[in-house]
This record gives sequence, C-alpha cells and structure tokens, in this order.
Amino acid sequence: MAFKVSSVQFQHRANDKAYNLGRIESLTLQAVQAGSQLVAFPEMCLCGYWHVPKLDGAALHALAEPLSGPSVSYVARLAREHSIAIGAGFLELAENGALYNSYAVCMPDGQVHCHRKLHAWEHRLISSGDSFTVFDTPWGIRAGILICWDNNLIENARATALLGAEILIAPHQAGGGASVSPNGMKRIPVEKWIRRHEDPEAIKAEIRGPNGREWFLRWLPSRAHDNGMFLVFSNGVGQDEDEVRTGNAMILDPYGRILVETWQAADAIVSTELDLALLDKCTGQRWIRGRRPELYGCLTEPNPHGLSPMEARFSDAPTRNPAPAEKTL
Repeated sequence: MAFKVSSVQFQHRANDKAYNLGRIESLTLQAVQAGSQLVAFPEMCLCGYWHVPKLDGAALHALAEPLSGPSVSYVARLAREHSIAIGAGFLELAENGALYNSYAVCMPDGQVHCHRKLHAWEHRLISSGDSFTVFDTPWGIRAGILICWDNNLIENARATALLGAEILIAPHQAGGGASVSPNGMKRIPVEKWIRRHEDPEAIKAEIRGPNGREWFLRWLPSRAHDNGMFLVFSNGVGQDEDEVRTGNAMILDPYGRILVETWQAADAIVSTELDLALLDKCTGQRWIRGRRPELYGCLTEPNPHGLSPMEARFSDAPTRNPAPAEKTL
C-alpha cells in the first residue's frame, strides 16, 4: 500500500494561535496537493515555544487548552475535511489542571492520538508524561510519537519500536540551542536570521552546520536505523525569542538514510512516498530479535546521579565521576 508523508518546518508566532492555525491550514493544503496521507508539524507550534519559560502560572494556564479545545478541534476538522492525518504540538491543560507539552495526531476518521512529552523541561509547571504513544493507522503501518528531547534518550526510541512502531513522528523545536556540552550545539546569532535576505549564505551555513543539520545527523539516523523505523522530523525555523531554530525538516528510512530534506531559511514542507517493503528484514528490526532482556535490568534501576529533565537539560555539573546529585531547580 502506498503511504506518502510530509514534514513541515514553520516559524510560529508566540501566543498567536489564529496565525499559527492559518499556517497549519495552508501547509496542510500543500501536503494534500502532494498526495500525502500524513503531515507532521513541529512541537508546540499551535501556541509558540521559547516564550513559554518566561510565563507565570496564570499566563501558562491562559495559553493552555484541553485536547478537546478549539485549536486541536480546528486541526481535527481539517484532518476530516481533507482526509489526511495531521500532527501538531500544543500546551495541554489536563482535566486535573496539570500542564503538558503535548502532540496531537488527528486522524481522517476523527480519532485523535495524543502524546505527552516524557522529558519536559520548558517550565517548572509543565509536567512530564508517563506513557508511550503507539497506534495503528489505516495505511498498514503502526506509528509512534516522541517529542524533541524524548528522542535524545535512546531508551524511548527503543521502547516505541518494541511497542510496534514502524514510523516515528518526531516533532521538535531544536537547532541553535545553548547546550552546556562543550561540543554540543550552540546558539546562532539572531542577526544572521534577521539579515537572511541580505546574506542568505550566512544563514544557510548555520542551518547546514554544527548547530543545525550536522547536529541532527549525529543521532537522528541512529534512532531510525537501530530501531528499524521510518522517522519524520519536523521543526521550527527562524527566530524564536533569543534563539534561531534551524528547520532541517527531513524524513528518514529504516536504514537511517535521508529520503528528503530541506535547509531553506523559511517555512517549508518536504514530502515523499515511503516504501513499506524496506521494513522487512531491515537491520534494526533484525537486530532487535537478538536482544537479551535478562541482561538489561540496569536500565530500569534508579541512577544515583539521576536528575529531573529540567535539571539534566541545564545542569553544568560534571558527568564524569560525578558527586552525589544536588537537586536545586
């Protein structure tokens, strides 16, 4: 069965849901015209992202919506009307009042599958999810969702694959971030984005360089290859507060090969038809059959130096021969 997918990068506007929904509708129509059955938008693209850490509790709750709220309902209507699955990120207000960095995949038949980020670090008031999200699709392939930093912890991708996912939807707001790792990604000067029309080569070099594409290629192909999954990487692009997202929307096959990608310094969509026959006997799925779970008990034991997602993301403490963890955030 043919299965065509699209991945989107676009520059959202903070707190401007009407604008963001308008861009989602326009780009969804492009995916429909391309013949895609699934289109993936970035993390928290419905509400905006990097302004969120600065918000107080009242502002956070004002920005958040339940899964049944107007923004996801709008996306769900588009999915039904155009017979396409649409994934988009939002700030979720749960029934118990908890807040989550969530991602909704709205199906053509009206179903909505929602994943809550497992390792949320954007705000102290945003909780982390507690379960994996894997679901069947009408196109003969089982899908999973991991949001941004979820993908950086390799156990999450493996667990998603073990639950049967053959395609991983991986929405991000990444590239150009300030990693504390000495050789990790670093911030891109905002001036380069502002002057992208006057000096397009400068921003293109950043998008393709060590703080953008080169950074993603250190680990995205491994998630796809080692777990035998297609991977749909969507991302923000452009200035987001004091950072510059690098876009790099791409789709990878189960061998970790890039099928299609972009390095435009603009909103963009990439689309490709997936050859589901590649899944059969792909390296990752073959290797998984040789696992020895009886050896892996250490993976579920608490780490004596373990930190919360927020602490781990921002801690500058040594990781080699570390002292006992001090949780201060």
